Amino acid sequence: MEGVSNGGMLYHEVQESKLCAVHCVNTVLQGPFFSEFDLAAVASDLDRTERQMMVQGSGDFVPEESHNVSLDGDFSIQVLQKVLEVWDLQIIPLDSPVAEPAQIDPELENAFICHLQNHWFCIRKVNGEWYNFDSLKPAPEHLSKFYLSAYLDSLKGFGWSIFLVRGKFPKECPISSSEASSGYGQWLLPEDAERITKSCNAAQRTGSRSGQTQWQSVPYCQYEEQGMLLDEEDEDLKAAIAASLMDAAPAVSTKPDTLENENKDNSAANA
Repeated sequence: MEGVSNGGMLYHEVQESKLCAVHCVNTVLQGPFFSEFDLAAVASDLDRTERQMMVQGSGDFVPEESHNVSLDGDFSIQVLQKVLEVWDLQIIPLDSPVAEPAQIDPELENAFICHLQNHWFCIRKVNGEWYNFDSLKPAPEHLSKFYLSAYLDSLKGFGWSIFLVRGKFPKECPISSSEASSGYGQWLLPEDAERITKSCNAAQRTGSRSGQTQWQSVPYCQYEEQGMLLDEEDEDLKAAIAASLMDAAPAVSTKPDTLENENKDNSAANA
């Protein structure tokens, strides 16, 4: 089918540990392009640059903790910006003047990233239709063009930070089906996503009578409460992130000529 990306299928990732930032980036790109280790490497580079700037400014103050990733895998907006820059995509706060057209007519855009406390998810237009790719949901949830604007307003009212994503999005995922399985990623036809969503909504209405909480009342990742306890892979992730942060610590003595380029990158990420 001409003009249809990924054969008309939707790429969705369900929640794994506290990796919602990874899920958010991959659903923006519509494919398993990045892993938690890729984002951890970017976070380490950003930490290194920040430490160098602090050493130059104060001479001796260098914070040990990372401001770009926690040990359990929660990443900062700067990390998401850097990762999406690989695809020449920009993240713009929706309340900024440059994003004013999107505030008036959001359906003309292609993607939004939403953040509250330590949870990230994306709202994405795929093949002309809008979907909520929240990783706490079992499947992408279709949003009508009329409802899109009201939904974004509702999120803002609940305190969510919303970012507009602009640029040239990848048309196809260049990874073969045999390589695309990440353990938490899945390809779904729109009709399959709708069927799963309807089934889960029906179960949720039944469950609410027995005291279960709907997703709108849980605006951040309460993984343990949902039974998503850390497993061996999570421990490996913690170890890898800790190692990355330790590797970054001695980097405050990096040569000045490399600092200029890194500062430019950091400035771009915070723009």
